[in-house]
Amino acid sequence: MARRKKLYEGKAKILYEGPEPGTLVQYFKDDATAFNSQKKDVIDGKGVLNNRLSEYFMTGLNNIGVPTHFIKRINMREQLIRSVEIIPLEVVVRNVAAGSLTQRLGIAEGTQLPRPIIEFYYKDDALGDPLVTEEHIIAFGWAVQQDLDDMIALALRVNDFMSGVMLAVGIKLVDFKIEIGRIWENDFQRLIVADEISPDSCRLWDMESGQKLDKDVFRRDLGNVADAYTEVARRLGVLPTNVTHTTKPHLIN
Repeated sequence: MARRKKLYEGKAKILYEGPEPGTLVQYFKDDATAFNSQKKDVIDGKGVLNNRLSEYFMTGLNNIGVPTHFIKRINMREQLIRSVEIIPLEVVVRNVAAGSLTQRLGIAEGTQLPRPIIEFYYKDDALGDPLVTEEHIIAFGWAVQQDLDDMIALALRVNDFMSGVMLAVGIKLVDFKIEIGRIWENDFQRLIVADEISPDSCRLWDMESGQKLDKDVFRRDLGNVADAYTEVARRLGVLPTNVTHTTKPHLIN
């Protein structure tokens, strides 16, 4: 597909004008960031892996009736997606205590939570994406109560699907982040899962060893993040079993 007009560039992806009205092309970069972009690097092949993994998860969600923006994968780094109006919230689902939850509440990392906990964070890099309550969301007009109910329902369905998929390959889904967008069909609004689902947006631990297979490898300098992402892809059958960080696919210009 010929390169189209760039509409937006974020930390890990670029959005281009799509070939048809109501579509976009989403390009996955190799850039890695952490701590609100205070730590940065370029991880060779990360965009290829995240493209394939996000395709895998989004396709699975579409197949079980959870609507997403994903239409199809175009090539090693690009997807065709539906254009949506992103709600300015990150929706985080936590199954096990980790990350900021342990820091805020003093709960030991690895503690199994009594039930999935859903948190909302306001999308604003300048503010550090602060944690917000449903009262804030409604008061400031980011979403209405029906939107919140639908977002929670979507997040829990994604959690059920992702937890089962990961459990089957010996990986614990600790937590994950999704973004949700609005689309209109005639005068009817629907909420759908958008952005991406990948090891960039999930915490994934090996169930036996506890080895981290997600962006915490980069955050904490725990090893080669491409190896970790490749292992997730290998277990899910997204890449051949003989692919390693040295043989992972590269984009051919």
